[in-house]
Order: sequence, then structure tokens, then C-alpha cells
Amino acid sequence: MSMFDGFKATAANGAERPGAAGTADRPLRSPRHRRWLLTVAVTACLVPAGVGPATAAAPTPAALLQAGAERGVADGYPGVIGLVRQADTAQYVHAGVGDLSTKVPADPKAKFRIGSNTKAFTAAVLLQLEAEGRLSLDDTVARWLPGAVNANGFDGSRITVRELLNHTSGLPEYANGAFGTQYALNTQPNQPWPPQSLVDLALSKRAPVSAPGRQWSYANTNYVLAGMVIKAVTGNEAATEIQRRIIEPLGLHDTSFPTADPALYGNFLHGYLHPVVFYTQDVTVSNVQTYGSAGAMVSTLDDLSAFSRALLTGQLLAPAQMAELKSTVPMDSSGTSAYGLGVEHLQLPCGQWAWGHNGAVLGYLSNWLSSEDGTKQVLYANNEFHLMGGTQGQRDTVNSAFDAFCAL
Repeated sequence: MSMFDGFKATAANGAERPGAAGTADRPLRSPRHRRWLLTVAVTACLVPAGVGPATAAAPTPAALLQAGAERGVADGYPGVIGLVRQADTAQYVHAGVGDLSTKVPADPKAKFRIGSNTKAFTAAVLLQLEAEGRLSLDDTVARWLPGAVNANGFDGSRITVRELLNHTSGLPEYANGAFGTQYALNTQPNQPWPPQSLVDLALSKRAPVSAPGRQWSYANTNYVLAGMVIKAVTGNEAATEIQRRIIEPLGLHDTSFPTADPALYGNFLHGYLHPVVFYTQDVTVSNVQTYGSAGAMVSTLDDLSAFSRALLTGQLLAPAQMAELKSTVPMDSSGTSAYGLGVEHLQLPCGQWAWGHNGAVLGYLSNWLSSEDGTKQVLYANNEFHLMGGTQGQRDTVNSAFDAFCAL
């Protein structure tokens, strides 16, 4: 899911906008990735000077994130893990459990499904291919995937690869409606979903509502097609190229891109569907083909931290492609949120800017924030996601991440 979609902030006068604290959970546009982190009701980033007892010290960034993890568990999450990094110093936080059956504590080193954080990996591979002269981001989708986008008024010859990566293609989302319900039921974790079948499903949803390049609209369809372009250019699946170009060179030993096996292995957080207080389902094993190059990857806080630092500081991309990665389009009219190529740029309530993204798939929700130079980072993950946005747990944990980043 795109980082930060799903509910609105509380208005300055205290009136609640749709989805703010106190309202019921509501469905997200799709069960994965949205812009909710930006627009959540937030707390102040720092304790103002002169407030409280003279001897009271401002809480540390790790303490702020820890408090948010504990609030998240109190709100109903089985477990929450987090990482605060400043330069080469990392501090870990955790609350709750990683497995409800054994009650083992949630481990900050455990693996989890990263959902739409996969998108930055996919975008990085395409940027590398451009640097190698093997494609241009201004190539049309039809050049590499003839006929793949050619139904219901959509035309791949009018959509560029760049417009896929920054979500301005105008293509619909496939992962909603009956498809989303089937995914949530999790009764067929091994069902094949060839990428073209997902694209065809999206194209059947509706006719175009805007011309390509005109407006930002998040859709996993864009990154399914991006993965298909990688295969068309290289002859390899996106998972193979991500493994060879990113995972291995960076030594991300706990990161993988499953393409068929729906299980997790080793040290991992169990994922849960917990839509109501009397019903909890273990959904650790779930269909990875549902999102593929848009959201199938597995990682850890440490590996995701290492990847995002490498991405933002030029370890993976040439200078020209770094500029493209960080060339953004507005996500709304606020001026505080913009989307690059698989990454988002947002202004926090304290005024600081951060790069980041989030990922939400069945049973898991995670976020990362990083400074431009990668010296300040905050990441967290929880092991419950029931395909709804606007929950108290989501608000409390994202607020604490903002607070922690602002305190670095």
C-alpha cells in the first residue's frame, strides 16, 4: 500500500474529518498500500521548551517509539517492533508478542512481509536498467509490453514507464472488490495469479478518468506492469533481478522475494487478521502472487534500513537516476506530500521533511522514514492488518514514528 493513505487528520478546531479518531474503520482503496501515514491525526513532535517540571528531560527518540509500540499493543496489535537509527547507532524497541500461540515476545530482528515497500526495490531495478542504456523511463509501456494495456479505453502506447513508477498512469487498482475479499479470506494461498491476469482485472474495472500524466492515483497495477517490463527487458523475473542487483550486493541476508511459496521461514513475526475483538486469524501463510513486484517481499527492520539508506545515498543508482528517483509529483494539494519513483517525500508536523514508504498486506503493516542523507531513520512494523485504515493502533504507532524522527 502506498504510505499514508486511509484516513484524515483531526481539524485544528477539534472537529473530526472523515476517518479521524473516534470513527469506525473504513476500507482502504486497496488492501495494501496507501497514503495514510501523512494524513493521520498527529501529536507534537517535540516537548516544547519550558513545559513541565524543570527537571523533566525530553524523551529520547527510542523512548517515543517504544511508547507508541506499547500503545499499539494496548490498542489491539499482537506485537509491534521498531528501530531508531542515528548515524551508525541503532536502538530497537518492541512490545507484545510475535506469536499468539507461544507468546514469544515480538523480536525486532524478525522477518515480516513488507508489502508496498517492495515498490522501491522494483523502481530501483528499472532505474539501473536505464543507467545501463537498456531502456528509458520515457519509453511507452506498449514498447515493452505490446497489447498488455489495451482494453476498456486504456492504451499502453500513451503511458510511460515513468508514469507507472510515479502512479500517474491513470490505471485502475485491481486489488479491491471481490478480489480483495478473496484475498482477505485467505482460503487459496497457493492460487496462481499471472501478472497479466492482474492487469486484465484492473482494466475491466472502469474506463479512464484522466489522461496519463495528469494526476496522481495510487494503484498496484502500475508496479505489476513495472515488474513485467523488467522481465521484457532482461528476460528474468523481477524477483531474480532484485536478488542479483540489490539483495546480494547489499548483503540483505534476511530479505527475499517469494514468487510462489506462501510460507515464512526462520525467525519471523506471525501475521494476524483481527477485524473484531472476538475473532483473530493467523494469516502468516498468504498468497504472494497477489501483489508480486508491487508488494510480495519479506525483510527485516535492519535490512529495510540498510536498503533505504543505500537507495537514498547513491549506493545503488547513478547521479542521473538518483535525480529521477527523487523527482516527485504532488499527491494532493497540501504541499506536504509528494511521490517520487517508489518512494514518498513528506513534511512532518514538526516541519522536517523525510523520505519513506509503507507496506500493508494481510497480517502486516510497516513503515520507514529516512533523512535525505540516510543518517536519521525510524522504522516500525506490526503483525496485524485487516485491510482497513483509520484504526487507533495505526494512529498511535505512526504518531510515535513521527515524534521519534522529529526528536532525532
